[in-house]
Amino acid sequence: MPNKTIYVSDEDLPVFQRAQELAGGKLSAAISLALRRYVETEEGRQEGYDEIVVQVGQGAGRKQRFSGVLLGEWGRTAGSRVEMFRVYRSRKGKFVLHVDRSPEHTDDMEGDNWLEGLFSRGAWRTYLGLRDSNWGFIQGEATLEVVDTFEQLRGRIPDEFYDLIAEMAERPAVEDLDI
Repeated sequence: MPNKTIYVSDEDLPVFQRAQELAGGKLSAAISLALRRYVETEEGRQEGYDEIVVQVGQGAGRKQRFSGVLLGEWGRTAGSRVEMFRVYRSRKGKFVLHVDRSPEHTDDMEGDNWLEGLFSRGAWRTYLGLRDSNWGFIQGEATLEVVDTFEQLRGRIPDEFYDLIAEMAERPAVEDLDI
């Protein structure tokens, strides 16, 4: 295997030493990994793609990263939850659906709004602190789904959103003009 010499400034030496520790003593493995990631990210950026980082799972969940371009966003309420749909085209030509659902809150008030709930079954007593009340919530959650074709998104996203971004799904991320 060929040897390559890398000159490191004194001020950058602690970074290289820490990288070597994290790579189990193999600095070349750390450098190769970092360079692969740099090349992939930079080539994607030059092709018009962004580095996308989304959270998935319940509550704080975990983060997932990919290279893509946002085709559109769609928001709606469902009960006491807010749902945000985001569709991306990945650098490899797949379609990525990220759905973020807010926490769902509930209480023992009746009706669709607080004023209606205030006058139902003596709920006004709860607001005045004259009776106990119950409430709760379900953690928010976010999901990430990858599909091969745009048509596979049908039924996974609201129909109006599908129609809105269908044309954009066919467009390239960057259009090179010969002008």
